[in-house]
Amino acid sequence: MSKSKRTFDDELLFFRALADYTRLRLINLLGNDEVCVCFFVEVLKTNQPKISRHLAYLRRAGVVAARREGKWMHYRLVEPSDPRAARIFQEVRGWLREDEDMQRDRQRLVKVCCAPQPPIQLRGAPRPASLALS
Repeated sequence: MSKSKRTFDDELLFFRALADYTRLRLINLLGNDEVCVCFFVEVLKTNQPKISRHLAYLRRAGVVAARREGKWMHYRLVEPSDPRAARIFQEVRGWLREDEDMQRDRQRLVKVCCAPQPPIQLRGAPRPASLALS
C-alpha cells in the first residue's frame, strides 16, 4: 500500500490477502524469519506454483518482500506502510501465534528445517536464520 495516491482498492487487496487460509499459514510460517519457498512446499504439502502464487498476492498487498539468492527465493514479512493496516496486521499475527493449527505448522517448519537429514529437495537450501541456530 503506497503512501501516495491511496484508493479503497489498497484496503481491499490488504483484506483479501488476509482472507485466505493458505496465505495466513504463510504469514505464520514467515514469522520474523526470511524463509525459502522450498520450506513452504515441504511444510504445507502443496505444490510450488500454488505457494508462489499466494506469496505474489501477499507481495502485491504490501505485507511480504522477496529476494533471490541464486536459485533460491527468500520471503520475509514487511509491515504495511499504513498505520491502521500495520495495527491490523500485528493483531492478525498475534492471533496466528496463538492458534493451535498454526503452532503445528511452525513445529513442522522447525522439524523440517533442523532435521539432521533434510528431505532430498531441501538439501542445500538456506535455512531460516533463527531456526538454523536451534
